Amino acid sequence: MNKTIAILATLDTKGPEGNYLREQIQECGDSALLMDTGVVGKPAVKADITREEIAEAGGTPLSELLKDPTQDKAHPVMSAGASSILKKLLEQDKVHGVVSLGGTQGTSLGTGVMQTLPYGFPKVMVSTVASGNVSSFVDIKDITMMFSVGDILGLNPVMCKILANAAGAVSGMANVKVKIENKIGDRPLIGMTNIGLATRGTIKALELFKQKGYDVIVFHAVGSGGRAMEQMMKDGIIGAVLDYALVEIPNEIYGGLNAGGPDRLKTAGQLGIPQVVCPAGVEHIGLILSEPHKGPKEHLHRKYYYHSPIIFVYRLDKDEMLVTAKEVVDRLKYTKDESIFMIPKKGFDRSCYEGAPLYDPEGDKAFINYLKENLPKNFRIIELDCKIEDSEFVEEAVNNLISLIEKRKKK
Repeated sequence: MNKTIAILATLDTKGPEGNYLREQIQECGDSALLMDTGVVGKPAVKADITREEIAEAGGTPLSELLKDPTQDKAHPVMSAGASSILKKLLEQDKVHGVVSLGGTQGTSLGTGVMQTLPYGFPKVMVSTVASGNVSSFVDIKDITMMFSVGDILGLNPVMCKILANAAGAVSGMANVKVKIENKIGDRPLIGMTNIGLATRGTIKALELFKQKGYDVIVFHAVGSGGRAMEQMMKDGIIGAVLDYALVEIPNEIYGGLNAGGPDRLKTAGQLGIPQVVCPAGVEHIGLILSEPHKGPKEHLHRKYYYHSPIIFVYRLDKDEMLVTAKEVVDRLKYTKDESIFMIPKKGFDRSCYEGAPLYDPEGDKAFINYLKENLPKNFRIIELDCKIEDSEFVEEAVNNLISLIEKRKKK
C-alpha cells in the first residue's frame, strides 16, 4: 500500500532540499506531504500544507507573526501547528511517517514536533547538529537522527545522497508491517527498569515472565529510561510495572548522571497500574569526569569506585539515604491501589553486597526503616533475607506482580 510521508521544512531557506526529499520519497513508491514551517522569507517551492495553515493550526495567524517576527515568538506557534495537523492526519490514517531537515532551529522545531507523536511512528531528522549531544532533541522518543555532514544549503552530490538515504529510511520504516500493540488486559505489557549492577536479576525475571506468558520491555534506568517507561504507561502501551531500579531518584536529588526528573515514580500510582517496586541503585550517584580516574575531591572521603574510566560512582551516606527514602515515599503517596515494595536485606545491587566497594549496611538499614514507617498504607512491604539478584527474591517479585495483575482483572 502506498504510504504518505510528511516533510517538515522551512521552504524559504530549505526549498530545493525539501523538494528533492519529496522527489526521493516518490521514487521509493510513496507519497510526500511537504509542510512549510518557514515564516519570514518567500517559499522557494510550493508546499502541500502552507505556512499559513500551520500558523493558524498553532493558534496565531501568520499575519500576526509577521508584525514582529522573531524566532522566539514563531517557533512555538509553528511547532504546535505542525503537531496538531500531523496528529489529526495520523488519526485519519493519512500520514505514516515524518522526516525533517535543518540546522539548530530546524532541528529544534522538527524534533519538537516528533516528540509529540506516538512511539513506533517513523521519525527521521536530518540535521547539521546530529554528531553532537542530541539528548535534548531526541529526549525519550524514538527519533532517528541523521548527520547531514555538510550544511543543508544547496544540492550537491553528497547532500543529494544523504537526502536520498533519509527518504529511503523513512519510507522503509513506514512500510514495515510490525506494529506496537497495546496489550492492556489479561496479559498487559510489563515495563521493568534495570541497571547493569542488577542485570542478572532482570534476566531471571524475563525468563519467569515469559514462562507465564507475559511480554516485558526493559528500560535502562539512566534518566531517560525511567521517563520513557512512564510515558508509555500514559500512552496505554504498558499496563503493569516491575520498577526494579530506583537509581534515578537519588541521582535527581543530588545532580547525578542518571537523574530521572521530578515526576519519576509517580505515574504507575496515579494511573492505578499494578506495580512492584524494588530499590536497585538507590544508594549511589554516578558522575561524568572530565579526566579519567580523577574523582571529585569533595567525594574522595566516601566509599566509591570507577564504573568506567570517566564514570565515578559514590555511596550516599546515612543522612542522604534518609533524604532519598523520604523522596521515594513522597513520590509513592500518589499510589491509588494496592502495591508492593520489596526489600532485599543483603544488598540493593552488586555494588553494595558484602565485600563490594559500596557496602554500608547501616545506610541500607536507615533507608529500609524509613520506608517501613512511612510508606502509604496501601503498600505491602516484603522483606527477604536475600540479595536483589537472588532467584528467591526475583521469583517473589515476579509472582507478586502477576498476583496484582490477576486481582485487578477481577475488579
